Amino acid sequence: MNIRVDPGSWVVAVSGGVDSVVLLDLLHKQAVRSPKTLHLTVAHFDHGIRTDSEKDRKLVQKLAKQYGLPFVYEQVSLGGGASEAAARTARYDFLEKVRQSSGAQGIITAHHHDDVLETAVHNILRGTGRRGLTALKSTSDIQRPLIDVSKQRICEYAESNGLVWREDSTNQDTKYLRNYIRHNLLSKFPASKRAELRILLQNVHGVNTELDTSIAGLLHVQPHKDQLGRRWFVGLPHDVAREVTHAWLRAHDVQDINRKSVERLIVFMKTGKLRQQFPVDKRWQLIVKRDVLALEALER
Repeated sequence: MNIRVDPGSWVVAVSGGVDSVVLLDLLHKQAVRSPKTLHLTVAHFDHGIRTDSEKDRKLVQKLAKQYGLPFVYEQVSLGGGASEAAARTARYDFLEKVRQSSGAQGIITAHHHDDVLETAVHNILRGTGRRGLTALKSTSDIQRPLIDVSKQRICEYAESNGLVWREDSTNQDTKYLRNYIRHNLLSKFPASKRAELRILLQNVHGVNTELDTSIAGLLHVQPHKDQLGRRWFVGLPHDVAREVTHAWLRAHDVQDINRKSVERLIVFMKTGKLRQQFPVDKRWQLIVKRDVLALEALER
């Protein structure tokens, strides 16, 4: 099995599980083939959820030394009651700090084919909308070179190459929604149905790309990047208004966009009176003006 990432400097997220251990081994092989074009930093994040997590760190540190790669880690104490969202946010905050401090161009993670299916189902249950179906993909900032590789192939590679990894005991705990999906839903699907689901998600990705391009075109012809035509927006069907609002807020890097907050904002945008204000997040507020709906920065 071979993978390839773009030349440059990258931070590799390695937990010590089989997926990331295989990823690191494959990346090391690419780096050996291209020693002057691929530079890797191994990053390990200890959430402080399990009592034996120090063993994971020691394994990853040993692997980094074995491959001759720089190693960075951070330990926090989220505790056993930490949510999946909190753990994910803390992990990516750490990886971004490592990326900045090392001068790397991006992050590489070990997400694979099975993760794509789990994430899609997870996001359906969370009500994240169409974008949640294709949320897990490679971008310019985050490369996921195993995204089309199945968990089975990853395990086969690890065993045939004599790799050593650690199993995370919390991966069996179905109180976490993602684990419940993995063990109680997707595990019941035969391989043929999982393949069909993957194809459906690929088709959705194509549709999403076309929709995003069309919405970007609608935003491009607005009076200003911080303004929407008031009469135009009020006349939009609600579902279209939702998509436009989501895209507009993302373009302004608005944090914590969720369906409930967007719904409240849309109602305000369509019914608000002249000069009324609506707090969007800690940095932005929306103001109803005579002809436009304007995002304006809050004074600090």
